Amino acid sequence: MYDVVIVSGSPSQFSRSESVLKYIGVILAERGLSVRHVSVRDVPAKDLMFANFNSPAVTDIAEDIHNARGVIVGSPVYKAAYSGVLKSLFDILPQDVLRDTPVLPIMSGGSISHLLAMEYTLKPLLSTLKGVPLKGVYYLDNQIDKESTEPILDSALISRTEKQIDYLIDKMNIEQTYT
Repeated sequence: MYDVVIVSGSPSQFSRSESVLKYIGVILAERGLSVRHVSVRDVPAKDLMFANFNSPAVTDIAEDIHNARGVIVGSPVYKAAYSGVLKSLFDILPQDVLRDTPVLPIMSGGSISHLLAMEYTLKPLLSTLKGVPLKGVYYLDNQIDKESTEPILDSALISRTEKQIDYLIDKMNIEQTYT
């Protein structure tokens, strides 16, 4: 069982949202939490395309998400929403996979005009799966250096990210052990 499961909806291994999610995973691990990073790329495309509910990759992901004390879901914005491949994954997970679990939504996009994608697309998806979405953080592409191990370039955004991590941990009712 993991304290936190991070789900990346980016189809690209080297995306900005992926680099932010990895960075958040490092912060959580430094605070003594066990973390599993899951990517939509971990599921065979055929299983996603043909809704293979019994796929071993899907059942493993579902079990880890269901047993996690907290979940982080991140995606780049595509056409004013989260990625289609993220939706394909969540479509084949159990309807209550996030039951009563605090979920931190993370999105990145090219402009501020996509900020509401989190409110109107990602948070409703998380709620439908019975999760408890937190406020979340939206990152502009120009605020992220995907080549860096500390990818967030804006100090105010770093502070906002850390506050949301603290809020997630608080909602998970976990004592932190900083290493």
